[in-house]
Amino acid sequence: MGCLESLNYEVVLQGASFKECRDYVRTRCSEYYDVDPGFRIFEKAVIGVPPVSIGLDGDTITFPYTKPCYGTFLVRVQEPDEADRIRRTAPGRKK
Repeated sequence: MGCLESLNYEVVLQGASFKECRDYVRTRCSEYYDVDPGFRIFEKAVIGVPPVSIGLDGDTITFPYTKPCYGTFLVRVQEPDEADRIRRTAPGRKK
């Protein structure tokens, strides 16, 4: 990935806490995976307060993204290959 800016993303929540992101994913995504910080999405390690919830709706991934000096955002990206990789490599599926 290199940078979130290289993806066609949508900001779902801005200036959110990790708990707010987790609660959103768990209640609004059709499936989600709880991962530890360090799990990779788009080749970048996820940071946050564990557990970090990553949501999937078909090929759409919803995940928290923290940008230093800007805070934490919950973003949504449609990317079939990465959604499939998450399903194959993330710990146990929830929901």
